[in-house]
Amino acid sequence: MLGSVQTQSLSPEFIGRGAELRKLSAVLAAADGCEPQAVLIGGEAGIGKTRLVEEFLAAARTTGAVVAVGGCVEIGADGLPFAPVSTALRHLYRKLGAELTAAVAGQEAELARLLPELGPGTAAHRGVHDEDGRVRLFELTARMLERLGAERTLVVVVEDLHWADRSTRELLSYLFRSLQRCRVVVAATYRSDDIHRRHPLRPFLAETDRLRTVERVELARFTRDEVRRQLASILSGPPDEARVDEVFARSDGNPFFVEELACSYRGGCPTAISDSLRDLLLVRVEALSEPAQRVAKFVAEGGNTVEYRLLEKITGLAEDDLLDALRTAVGANILLPSGSGDGYRFRHSLVREAVGDDLLPGERSRINRRYAEAIEADPTLVRADERAARLASYWYAAHDPQKALPAVLRAAAEARDRHAYAEQYRMLERALELWDDASPEVLAALRAADHVEAYCPDTPADDRGPDAPDPCPARDPDTPLVFLDLLAEIAVAARLGGERERAFTITRRALRLLEREGGGDPLRAAWFWSLRSRLVEDLGRGDGWEEVARSRELVRGLPPSAAHAEVLAHVAGWIMIHKSGTEGITTARHAVELARRSGSRDTELHARLTLGILQADNGDIEGGIAGIEEVRRIVADQRMPGLTARVHGNLASVLEGAGRSVEAVATARTGLSLIGTQVSDATRAWLLTNEAESLIAMGRFEEAAQPAGEALRAVDGPFLRAGVHLQLGLLAVGTGDLDAAEAHHGAAAEALRHDTQPQHWIPLRMLGLRIALGRHRPEQAREQLHGALAEGFPPGTTRYAWPILELGTRVDPDAVAAVLPDLDRPTALTEAYARWIEAALAGGDPQLWAAAETAFAGQERPLQLAEIRSRRAEALLAAGGGPDVRESAGRLFCLALEAATRSGAVPLADAVAEVAQRARLLPGPAAGPGEDPAASWHLTAREKDVLHLVARGRTNRQIAEELFISPKTASVHVSNILAKLQVATRTEAAALAHRLRLVATEG
Repeated sequence: MLGSVQTQSLSPEFIGRGAELRKLSAVLAAADGCEPQAVLIGGEAGIGKTRLVEEFLAAARTTGAVVAVGGCVEIGADGLPFAPVSTALRHLYRKLGAELTAAVAGQEAELARLLPELGPGTAAHRGVHDEDGRVRLFELTARMLERLGAERTLVVVVEDLHWADRSTRELLSYLFRSLQRCRVVVAATYRSDDIHRRHPLRPFLAETDRLRTVERVELARFTRDEVRRQLASILSGPPDEARVDEVFARSDGNPFFVEELACSYRGGCPTAISDSLRDLLLVRVEALSEPAQRVAKFVAEGGNTVEYRLLEKITGLAEDDLLDALRTAVGANILLPSGSGDGYRFRHSLVREAVGDDLLPGERSRINRRYAEAIEADPTLVRADERAARLASYWYAAHDPQKALPAVLRAAAEARDRHAYAEQYRMLERALELWDDASPEVLAALRAADHVEAYCPDTPADDRGPDAPDPCPARDPDTPLVFLDLLAEIAVAARLGGERERAFTITRRALRLLEREGGGDPLRAAWFWSLRSRLVEDLGRGDGWEEVARSRELVRGLPPSAAHAEVLAHVAGWIMIHKSGTEGITTARHAVELARRSGSRDTELHARLTLGILQADNGDIEGGIAGIEEVRRIVADQRMPGLTARVHGNLASVLEGAGRSVEAVATARTGLSLIGTQVSDATRAWLLTNEAESLIAMGRFEEAAQPAGEALRAVDGPFLRAGVHLQLGLLAVGTGDLDAAEAHHGAAAEALRHDTQPQHWIPLRMLGLRIALGRHRPEQAREQLHGALAEGFPPGTTRYAWPILELGTRVDPDAVAAVLPDLDRPTALTEAYARWIEAALAGGDPQLWAAAETAFAGQERPLQLAEIRSRRAEALLAAGGGPDVRESAGRLFCLALEAATRSGAVPLADAVAEVAQRARLLPGPAAGPGEDPAASWHLTAREKDVLHLVARGRTNRQIAEELFISPKTASVHVSNILAKLQVATRTEAAALAHRLRLVATEG
């Protein structure tokens, strides 16, 4: 290695960028105050992003901050996921050592995927399709940084984000959104001129634009005065104005080009100045000695940084000659020693790109072959965690398919093990490209156990215990890898990596290939049809039943295997969601048995969970709940956040269906607490929607708005989005916002165009029916009712059927009466609905309404109980009687009004108030003819204005903006209004204002 090397910075003085540096200093100060910061620094190539970051980091170090930098890789190791993050974490590990180890205690195995120094990267549990593994890794990374940044400021910088792999971009996005209460700055630089319309960084930048917490710093080109100052600094004296004009015109204010031009003027590069920018960049390289130019070519093709020992093996130079060449290149500011001191890199990527582009095709292949052969001969030349990816890249660039195919398959497997599915997918696409060019001998040597795990066809020799490892416990290590194995792996990696359209195309190709081969592998065909079913639903192109049915027929009669169990578990899950029934129970039980015998623990637990739900749907509610609770007990002590989420989400759903909404809310919240942010946003959205559904059912509207709104912001996929819109629509109907309800109904209907899930289309009909009733559109209401009746109510849908039939008694009682005898009543809640419908169909029989009231009094449905009490009060008044009857009716009206007002159920409160007013039983002050209703409540004019906005759902800040007052003043007004109206919440105040006409009704 070089000892003390004399280097000369071309621009010793830091020119300009004062405003940008002040902005970064403010970011650092905010982080020092325990507010995590995110910064994106953009600008064209050569504009000075790295120099600005260096100045910022130097300033940060003077304050005691710990800094770490990682650079993205354009060439040389383009299959290595998380490369810049791993480099930055490695810097932190070297600086903080035991402190970092303590911060990750208990999670070393998982975080070793990013930082191998923590130990073997064998996470505690990973199933065949660990869809939430990546999110779990991201969460642990965020928590580690928070702990390290609790008492000191950390500055983590990722350079050249325009070259970042997808996994790195997604991790940064997660950190930008998730870091909390810590002294951490996460910054990244990128080339703005490289970001074309289809560049993968564009969606990332668009997303960060929506995050108010991300600071953007854009670097402009230098002015003429700044170019003059830069030239003076480089040339050690003031330049003549003609030269300034020429350099400014030719460089267009780009600082790096100014440096290169100044070098030529200074005489350090005797070659004449070229008209080509690329040639300009090569001027000083071509002025180097032949050995130094040779070294530069090798470094240009090797990646961001190349290890000294590796250069020693591949350049063909003796050690002394290599050191002289490196000293020359470093002294000329072409190369620099790496930060770790064990390798070399180009001073600027533009020069590296120019040198690389200048290589002849044969030259490039030969250099990459030398890299690959050297690493294969001595694997210690590069880091172990980079070895597979770099070998894959070098052999691929060497155009040697015999060596490249095994290498890219190994790199793909390592990317999969790091939850970097997008990078795994890219490597597998290369394998697909290389497959036909590989020799039969190379293909015959490949083993499925070494490279793939998506499809597990092997039949176990005997039953396996419950603790058998996943994902493919019975795979024979001698089973050769076949082309269909590769297609299966690509399809799953593409689906998990967000390339669902490509996954769909791959399954179609695989199925056509199986068909051409004569159908001799029905199990594999069934597996592909099962995966295709998932993709059809993911892409919103149908319900997937045709694909499910084909997969079920293909596995009929086949022996036990992991793939067989997986197919049947998916069939049972589809039946559970779309039509339930006893066939689903039989299929789920078969899947459980097959999974147990093949040692597929994940599949077994998922199938057992599906079985419990199917049992509950088909009437055995307690048995179903017990089965789900057993799965919950099993996963309680295991790190399986995806399955934990599903257990709690489905248990909450079953409890809600049984009318046990309080338990359902508690279960959903427990699940959310247990999974934290270790799962995808879509998975969290599902649990949040469950929570919101149960809160809405209990009339806790204000409380339900928070999880429903959070779910809508997190959803991914049409069906889940539709489910959230349905709940928000029911919430809007309940509070009287019919415009919002119609908007949510329309959004849900659009998302469900290809859906056949009863759990979606029955609530969609119910929402449409409620909107029609609220709009007083009887024909539309009948259309919604008759549509629901025509589609029917399969097992497991009674929770939706009874409420829609109750609404139907208001538009077509005869149609409702006709279907009642065939509808199950598996719970006390459905029995209570039956009493309600019986009373509604009978007319005004007070005794039937009393029976309905008694039935609902034991249920967690205060608004339904309120409506029944109002209807019973009407029946009592219609039947006639003395003061006792009026007193009873008045008490019922009071109870109904209290419940409706407490929930913020404005339409129900208005309806109850209207009936009570007609009977002259309305409690509370009422204004006389021509009087202001607000006067009796002693509201000031300003308080009336504020109340009007509260009734429209405005926040204090929004009220302040509309009335041109401060938010604090608005808050004081709201507090006074609540006190005068004798209510506890804004929702109650809004409901009371509408009911007593304290605010004008908008038409």
